[in-house]
Amino acid sequence: MRRSLSVAVALLVALPALTRGQAIGPGFELERAGKYADAANIYFTTVRNDPVNVPALLGLERVLFVLNRMPELLPFVQRARARSPESVALRSLEVRVYADVNQPDSLEAVVQRWAAAAPRSEAPYREWGLALADRRMYDDARRAFLIGRKTLGGDGTLAIELAELEQRSGNWEGAAREWARAVTQSSDVEVNAAGQLADAPAAMRDRVIRVMLVPDATVDARRLGADLLLMWAQPNEAWAALEPTLQNGDAETQVALRRFTDLAASVTTPEGHRVRGLALNRWAAFLPSPLAERARAEAVRELLEGNDRVAARRVLEGLATDAAAPSDAHAVAQAALLQVMIADGQLDVVERRLTDSAQGSALTADDRANLRLALAHARIARGELDRATAALGNDSSVAAIAQRGWIALYRGDLKAAMDAFRIAGPYATDRSAATDRTAMMALLQRIQEPSSAALGGALLTLARGDSAAAVTALRRAAGGLPPQGGRLDVLLIAGQVASRLGGQHDVTAVALFDEIARAGAEGGAAAPAAELEWARLLIRQGHAADAIPRLEHLILTYPNSAVVPEARRELERAKGAIPKS
Repeated sequence: MRRSLSVAVALLVALPALTRGQAIGPGFELERAGKYADAANIYFTTVRNDPVNVPALLGLERVLFVLNRMPELLPFVQRARARSPESVALRSLEVRVYADVNQPDSLEAVVQRWAAAAPRSEAPYREWGLALADRRMYDDARRAFLIGRKTLGGDGTLAIELAELEQRSGNWEGAAREWARAVTQSSDVEVNAAGQLADAPAAMRDRVIRVMLVPDATVDARRLGADLLLMWAQPNEAWAALEPTLQNGDAETQVALRRFTDLAASVTTPEGHRVRGLALNRWAAFLPSPLAERARAEAVRELLEGNDRVAARRVLEGLATDAAAPSDAHAVAQAALLQVMIADGQLDVVERRLTDSAQGSALTADDRANLRLALAHARIARGELDRATAALGNDSSVAAIAQRGWIALYRGDLKAAMDAFRIAGPYATDRSAATDRTAMMALLQRIQEPSSAALGGALLTLARGDSAAAVTALRRAAGGLPPQGGRLDVLLIAGQVASRLGGQHDVTAVALFDEIARAGAEGGAAAPAAELEWARLLIRQGHAADAIPRLEHLILTYPNSAVVPEARRELERAKGAIPKS
């Protein structure tokens, strides 16, 4: 019996809302069909019978605005508000209607009456300002919000509304000031603030950051500035802004650090990896074991990616030998420590540890393979090709096969290098390595000889970082090749290296590019590539006017060359570099 009575009471309570929804149903369908006048008739009939039917009044607001008949709505809204003065929805509607009919004095009076009835509420001033902002009356909207701030008190009152208003009006510096107030009042809005300010034009970003990082800026404002700098790919500046705010270990500090590490993950430059590692290490201090050890292990990996071996060593101290650390964190730490040792040149020590089953047992198979590749690369950089081969062991992965291809190339075994590169394919390892390998395959395809100790030695010299000596060695190696059998292609590499060295080597680069360009179509792909590199050198030297005819000649003479799109871009750049007379 009691259950039946409860259901009956619930139905009686819900009946008015259900009835109101059913009453405007036909009007809503007409509105969706674009029959606004017919929909307005339905809504008018409804509010005449039920003056406080809010859905019907809102329907009239929508269709009468389209029909440009908003003044007809005003008396209905006034009557509804008089009957239900406590309804926020009706008060808000009244404000919007007065704004629509452009009666500013009456609008302000309505807002003041509402504010008198709700003296501690932001709603009257918020609706007033938003109604004006929607009509692009930005100065009047700003005045409305500021009246609310002055009346209610509080530096952060209506800060979000003012921030969005300033952004809409193009005042990014003003928007930054208001968002700084908003996050200071409530750190919960920081994600929204960062998302809004991230859209600031590049020319305005320095001004936005200056607002966030003034000497007396609040902690929350500085953290917002750090987030923005990360989103704008300025990781070092971002960490400099965030670090001074991390003195307290409260919950908000932990949230800020976690958000920073998440944002930094999208910055894939070495600087981005480095600051993420620094943040992870700080965040680990707030975590329980084993989460703390895992976070530090990840920090080490990021610091190594960021080429900060000193910071990585500091984090590694104790972690690699910590018996309490979980096995996965211990393995990451061991691998990271060996990577640091390779970078420091302790290759023999790393080699012994990799071959020692007891010391290397904590390493995963992937870590062991990556370390062997890194060790082989380091041996190549020393010119120790036999030891590089030994470091790879019996690894049959495509990455190891590709590395063996480079070792064969540096020994001068061009055929073995080509075979290894073909087996590895164009997608093995990362994009940069695959691009280098593909370019080398293109060169080897044009060389008829199966071996060339001179070319292998020259390329090894280049790989070891001795660019000046590599230019001489490459020119000597090219002399042993026929003109249509790779000579010009090797000279092109020599010219590119000389051009990158710059300074006194520019003369050598120009001589090489000129020799290749003179071969014309008989030079194959090397001729247009040399023309392009020569033009780039001229632009870098400030001789854009001399580069233009060379680029135009390239485009007209070699229309099917793969470098033509790049040549067109350089031509536009060259033309833009010449001042208009």
